[in-house]
Amino acid sequence: MKRILNCFASDFKGANKQDLLQSISASEGRTVLAEIVSTASPLYPEVSNPEIVSAFGADLILLNLFDVNHPAVAGIQAEEGQVINRLKELTGRPIGLNLEPVDREADAAEILDQLPLGRQASYDSLHKAKTLGFDFVCLTGNPKTGVTNEQIEKAIQRTKEILGEEAFIIAGKMHGAGVKGEAGNEIIDDETIEAFIQAGADVILLPSPGTVPGITVDQAHCWVSKVHQLQAQAMLTIGTSQEGADNGTVRHIALQNKMIGADIHHIGDAGYTGIAIPENIMDYSIAIRGKRHTYVRMAASINR
Repeated sequence: MKRILNCFASDFKGANKQDLLQSISASEGRTVLAEIVSTASPLYPEVSNPEIVSAFGADLILLNLFDVNHPAVAGIQAEEGQVINRLKELTGRPIGLNLEPVDREADAAEILDQLPLGRQASYDSLHKAKTLGFDFVCLTGNPKTGVTNEQIEKAIQRTKEILGEEAFIIAGKMHGAGVKGEAGNEIIDDETIEAFIQAGADVILLPSPGTVPGITVDQAHCWVSKVHQLQAQAMLTIGTSQEGADNGTVRHIALQNKMIGADIHHIGDAGYTGIAIPENIMDYSIAIRGKRHTYVRMAASINR
């Protein structure tokens, strides 16, 4: 498998879990993942938000608020059960989804939302995600969901059991998700990282320094070093609406994350409603891999 920097739509089409992970690793910290809210109306009605983030430099696309019991992406017309395949045809990118390991006994820091079953990381949802054809699953929590690290670990085991070698697993929290004691620099620790990887996680999700209180560059570097020591990959995230900040802030976070050792760079879905500011995706990409690789990713035809 080529570096993800050199992959075109035809390369992604035949790639399995190990191919994608190898491709990300070979790119040496130059992989961009953009998250979008699948239910949000497109920024421009003529084209879907996944197509926009692809056009601005994303290598991987992550769908948030996607309900596997009612599979749909705003702006995408598809036959029943074919929305993810259609999305891959239109973008030429690997597609993943968030599923949320809700802890009904979580020590809540705020009033929690009630999630539909199709967004929760249950056996049923994971089987449906497999049928829909996702390339990866991210086990994480949106704000006010009550997702805990304990339940993420259990969900990793379920996901590994069901998806096997068909999709890779990302696991961790971008923020507290409404839970006391699992926010800021208490959001994860070495023991939790080790437990996630032993359970079957391929990629550990960590908040970027500067996106949640108390996480320093040194602390994040220690966590990433632990992840790499255990032969897994690390994804550093912007999941606290700073995908809507000025481009200087975004570039600063990007370079910090590369110094820390991120394998995957995540940019969130709340710059505008349901999508990062598109120029911020491009600026992030340029910061970590220059205009050459960014413009090639932006310009490459899905027919290549």
